[in-house]
Amino acid sequence: MPGSGGEFPKRGDIWLVELDPTRGDEMRKTRPVVVISSDAFSGLDLKVCVPVTGWKDEFDRYDWFAKLVPGKINNLTKTSAANGLQVRCLSTERFQSRTGRVSKEELEDILASVAIVLEML
Repeated sequence: MPGSGGEFPKRGDIWLVELDPTRGDEMRKTRPVVVISSDAFSGLDLKVCVPVTGWKDEFDRYDWFAKLVPGKINNLTKTSAANGLQVRCLSTERFQSRTGRVSKEELEDILASVAIVLEML
């Protein structure tokens, strides 16, 4: 089980996750991800996640970026973006530590960004 305190990733959590090894244009290195998969699924130690990167003004042009502003709950240190185009299913063995949680509104924005990428809207 990941996390030093025996925590398990839950929907809406932000975790530091080791994304390497990667291929091509996949997001690399250890970085925050937002868990978007349902907590109802258990049995496999996998979580569907959206990686987080630093915000760039050019991201405003793309619907698959959800802007995340630093706050007391999410514990982000800078304005960031959840990249819905990079949605991934990850083994919980990659998860290092929980760093925060997104708000209900932030989670809805992230889910909408993924829905746009998958043409579900």
